[in-house]
Amino acid sequence: MIKTPCPSAIVGVLVSGVVLAAQGSPRTYPSPRKGDVVDTYFGTRIADPYRWMEDLNAPEVKQWVDAENVVTFKYLDALPTRDALKKRITELWNYPKVSAPYYRGRHWFYSRNSGLQRQSVVFTRETLNGTETVAVDPNALSPDGSVALSGFVPSPDAQHFAYGQSEGGSDWSTYYVRELASGKQMPDVIRWVKFSGISWTEDGKGFFYGRYPEPRQGKALEDAVKDKRIYYHALGTNQSADRLIYERPEEPTLFIDADLDETGRYLFFQTNKGTSNKNELFVKDLGSPLAPKLDAPVRALYPGHTAAYNPLGVVNGTLYLLTDRDAPNRKIVAAPIERPDPSNWKTIVPETKNAIENATLVAGKVAVNALVDVASEVKFYNLDGTPAGQITTPGLGTVGGPFGRNDRPEIFYTFTSPLYPNTVFEFDLKSGKSTPFQAPKLTFDPGLYTTERVFATSKDGTRVPLFITHKKDLKKDASNPTMLYGYGGFDISEVPRFRPEVPAFLERGGVWATANMRGGGEYGEAWHEAGMLERKQNVFDDFIAAAEYLVREKYASPQTLGIMGGSNGGLLVGTIMEQRPDLFAVAVPAVGVMDMLRYHKFTGGLAWATEYGSADHEKDFRYLVKYSPLHNVKAGACYPATLITTADHDDRVVPSHSFKFAATLQAAQGCDKPVLIRIETQGSHGYRPTDKRIAELADLWAFALANLKARSASTAAPLGIRD
Repeated sequence: MIKTPCPSAIVGVLVSGVVLAAQGSPRTYPSPRKGDVVDTYFGTRIADPYRWMEDLNAPEVKQWVDAENVVTFKYLDALPTRDALKKRITELWNYPKVSAPYYRGRHWFYSRNSGLQRQSVVFTRETLNGTETVAVDPNALSPDGSVALSGFVPSPDAQHFAYGQSEGGSDWSTYYVRELASGKQMPDVIRWVKFSGISWTEDGKGFFYGRYPEPRQGKALEDAVKDKRIYYHALGTNQSADRLIYERPEEPTLFIDADLDETGRYLFFQTNKGTSNKNELFVKDLGSPLAPKLDAPVRALYPGHTAAYNPLGVVNGTLYLLTDRDAPNRKIVAAPIERPDPSNWKTIVPETKNAIENATLVAGKVAVNALVDVASEVKFYNLDGTPAGQITTPGLGTVGGPFGRNDRPEIFYTFTSPLYPNTVFEFDLKSGKSTPFQAPKLTFDPGLYTTERVFATSKDGTRVPLFITHKKDLKKDASNPTMLYGYGGFDISEVPRFRPEVPAFLERGGVWATANMRGGGEYGEAWHEAGMLERKQNVFDDFIAAAEYLVREKYASPQTLGIMGGSNGGLLVGTIMEQRPDLFAVAVPAVGVMDMLRYHKFTGGLAWATEYGSADHEKDFRYLVKYSPLHNVKAGACYPATLITTADHDDRVVPSHSFKFAATLQAAQGCDKPVLIRIETQGSHGYRPTDKRIAELADLWAFALANLKARSASTAAPLGIRD
């Protein structure tokens, strides 16, 4: 049992730490209470002295958070480069950014940010070259951007649209409905939507969606989720009258998603055990799309979670499917939807050595986006599998899409690379030409820089791709401030992309590098599986190999090399800085999974057990405890200068991960390198309004630059020295 002191006692303890910092005492951090909680895992006792930090509503936690932010911002405010970086990042960020347009309900829709708007505005046009009007402006939802637009789905009859709002960008969304033409708000309110899209029936009379039961009062941001169900909401009715469409009460932890095909006839259900790629696929044939039979039976197509089954669509009764069944790099097959058994499959696009990242039916073709050593390659095929064209990209980089409808000729895609801002192109299949759609204006000169694709060699000989961006005249003398970024998990490919703030780092002589470790999807499912569960150490070895390459080739030295990553990438950074503290000067773990023994007890964390394993099982516990960042901090060790970042509305990776890790690391740090935590308010796992995102990035890069070289009074602000 943890005894909680009274609020006045908490204030006294925490503020005393801040006062000492101002006086230059070596004790520069708040002094959080240590509890006596000890858990026993299969005979091994594990102390958890900061367990009380898991109660995010506790006054004691708020006092600690406030005190930590005082220390952190006192340090950051003293960095001489911070204001200049914020000004430059703001300039770099200030250009129009547009999404690829899509056609729905006799209208085109797309979002655009003029440059520094807190959120992008959704626009609509009746023709691609027609006059645009605002469909919804999320900047009007809240004066400070604290309410995020979490979804926007127009109805196919062009009468209404549903849009989601989330407080602080939380994963929880509340959906509302407006008339498209007038903007009039409808009475519909749909609550407790999470990890779910919206699918309107073709008649425009309602939509399918997924929701969870209402969480406990005040615990929405931390309670574990289960019992997801799919409902149908009839427009103009109360949510309590919504019709239950599909559920799996015998397996309450399943993720269930529902999505209509392009014609509106087939409602597909996918179920996943956690974040595993292996899913089940079911279908409900609604019959006539304009008179859907909501009570039609649900029929199993591929039950049992045997492989990945991603339906691309149904054309004249034929189901087109992207799958990794007997094909780890994925293939595309077709079969009659009434006879979907694999024995009836016809291979349309066979598996190759290059993993298929995604595929879609567009303009009557099958578009396949594959990765060739992590760079995108997009090819088109006729429905019988014969070649039908290819996109020529502006260079080595990443293609998003292609996007479009199977029943329309327009094809769009996006392209980006470390020196190429995300740009939307319209692609003409006949001529093979690409035309920019509202191309962005450059705010820096990319001709001064270059991006290299190289390969490091991991501990076991595995070849690890690495993209390195820097000035063309860079001197490889091991003195360059260098930041290495990575993710390495959940089958997510860390593809080369543009980040608007990175040129501010490059302009100061910085080197920006991204590594592609096992655990991602860069080389298909085998690459993913090689970095999950008991093989997670492969990911860490790959990242270390990338860092050692940068040092060996004299891009950087251990005194000028930093590491950065978020979420699973935050776990990566937290683990690597402990396994090789000698190799790095700076560590920036963002919204990281730091407590590998308890992550599965909060929000959607249990879903990650398919990727990580669970400490509830002895075999998993034995390897999890070996790398869990929270449990491998060594007292007296000298860790890199560390800036931990999280947010108070992060209900994906609850902030208690970062809280406990920061408190533990601050107490253990054996040298004068700072250990700080920056806690954003009204932000979430991935959401910040633009102004807050820029401010956070300026803090991050100022901290990095202050500690990625021999520190002096002009570049660094040691804790407790500056007033």
